[in-house]
Amino acid sequence: MSTETIQEFPSEFPIKVMGRRDGDLRALTQSIVERHAGPLAESDIRLRTSGDGNFLAITYVVMAKSRAQLDDIYRELTACKAVLMAL
Repeated sequence: MSTETIQEFPSEFPIKVMGRRDGDLRALTQSIVERHAGPLAESDIRLRTSGDGNFLAITYVVMAKSRAQLDDIYRELTACKAVLMAL
């Protein structure tokens, strides 16, 4: 099995983060993403609250420069205690 990716760089890439709505999930995760991908415009961020209002899903659309950059973002997001899932 090849470890090569079919993803071409640079390209826009959506990063989805989910967590409980009771904390400051957006501020925590946005600072992680921006640390690796640079400042994001408000139009690059989409928020969606779950039907019961307990969870928040955030999509950050970043300009990905490399697989290593994406790996670093995901590694830091999944280490964050406020993040339940990052896709």
